[in-house]
Amino acid sequence: MRIILLGPPGSGKGTQGSLIEKKYGFPKISTGDFLRIEVQEGTLLGKEAEAKMRRGELVNDDIVVGMIKSRIVKPEYKRGYIMDGFPRNIVQAQRLEEIDPDRKEIAIEIFLSDQAVFERLGERRVCPGCERIYNLKDKPPKKEDICDACEEKLILRDDDRAEVIKDRMKVYHEQTEALIDYYTKKNVYFKIEGEGTIETVFEKISALLDREIAGSQEVEITK
Repeated sequence: MRIILLGPPGSGKGTQGSLIEKKYGFPKISTGDFLRIEVQEGTLLGKEAEAKMRRGELVNDDIVVGMIKSRIVKPEYKRGYIMDGFPRNIVQAQRLEEIDPDRKEIAIEIFLSDQAVFERLGERRVCPGCERIYNLKDKPPKKEDICDACEEKLILRDDDRAEVIKDRMKVYHEQTEALIDYYTKKNVYFKIEGEGTIETVFEKISALLDREIAGSQEVEITK
C-alpha cells in the first residue's frame, strides 16, 4: 500500500506519518529528509540537488522521482510506504504512479482551516540544535523558550512567520485542490479533520487504514 499524506503546513503530516510507520511498519518517505541524506552521502542525485539548491533553484521532479525510485526497490518498502511531502501536484502524482504502477494507494488529507494553520504555526517553536518541535500553547517546553532536551534557545522558523505562512497557504491551495480532485476521481481520497490532539487525529487515521488494509487482504484472498 502507498499512503499519501496531504495537508497544509502545520497539519501534522510528519508526526502522523511517523505514528503510521511505528504502528503499521510502512517506512516513511519524506522527500525533504531524503534529499538531505542524498546530499550528505554525496550521491549523484545528492550532488545534482545540492548544485540546484546552491543556485537558489527548486529541485526538479526528475531528481526527486529518481531518489524515490532508488528507495522503493529496497526490501523494506515491499509491503508499502508513506509519502510525506510528495506529490504536490498532478504531474508528480502521475510520475509516482509510473515508477510503481501496481501499488494500491490511499490519499489522506489532514484538513485544517486557514485560521487554524496561522494559529498553530504562529505558536510553533523549533530547537536549532536537536530540531525538536514545540507548540507554545499545546506542547510548551518546561522552561520558557528553552529546549527540554539540549537546552538550546528555541526559535521561530522564517517560514512560520505570518507573511510567509500567507504565501505558503496560497501555493498550497493552488496545488492541492487539483490534486484532491485527481485522487477523488480515482476513488482513493479521504479527508480527516486535523483539529484536536495528535492522538485523536491518529485514531481517525488508524480506523481508516485498518478498514482499507482489511479490504485489501480480502481481495487478495479472493484472487
